[in-house]
Amino acid sequence: MPITREHELHQRRSGRNIGLAVVLVGFIGLVFGLTIAKVQGGGTLEAFDHTYRPALDPDHVRFQQR
Repeated sequence: MPITREHELHQRRSGRNIGLAVVLVGFIGLVFGLTIAKVQGGGTLEAFDHTYRPALDPDHVRFQQR
């Protein structure tokens, strides 16, 4: 039997590998797209840094409107 001959099992395995590659690329694209969408609104991002943030205090906003 020649070494270059492919068995039917290799063909099925190749199809599964291609399908898995498509799913992984799709997942990576989804995560990348969500990351880009979140970063584009960068002006509204505030990290939790254990400090007082006036933007989250309803009393602070109320006093500024008067």
